[in-house]
Amino acid sequence: MEFRTNRHVIDLVFPIAVFFVFTASSLAVLMLAANIYHTQTTDADNNYMTRTSLAYVSEKIRQNDANGGISVRTVEDRSCLAIESVSYDVSYTTYIYEYEGTLKELFIRDDAKLRLKDGKDIMEVKEFSIEEIGDGLFRFASSDLDGNKTALIVSERSAP
Repeated sequence: MEFRTNRHVIDLVFPIAVFFVFTASSLAVLMLAANIYHTQTTDADNNYMTRTSLAYVSEKIRQNDANGGISVRTVEDRSCLAIESVSYDVSYTTYIYEYEGTLKELFIRDDAKLRLKDGKDIMEVKEFSIEEIGDGLFRFASSDLDGNKTALIVSERSAP
């Protein structure tokens, strides 16, 4: 008994073609996913760098907003956000400012010598400006190392 099989070229070409179509589709989906991931991480990094400094300052104001103790002062020819507080009958002031490309914070007793270089580094910034645009209304502008700029207006909730 003899079995005869009729094999055609299509029997070999079709599975190979399906394999190549599947491989090409998989590669295209992988390339699109990698591009989306890269775009999202870049955007997240940019948002972090541009907004973190402003969010930090805003949170400091919200935490310490009492009795109108927030103001803008000029120290060593720099505008500084000054947040006054009293603890155990001792007056303290927290200064937030930009110094040599770094956002800094300095918590100091009011009777101590004030030097801006002594502040604690918060994060690197290209520019950081502070201005009081109204009674208890402050405008902050920040620029990160890549030149991305953002601004924030915060109002003081307490009254002097």
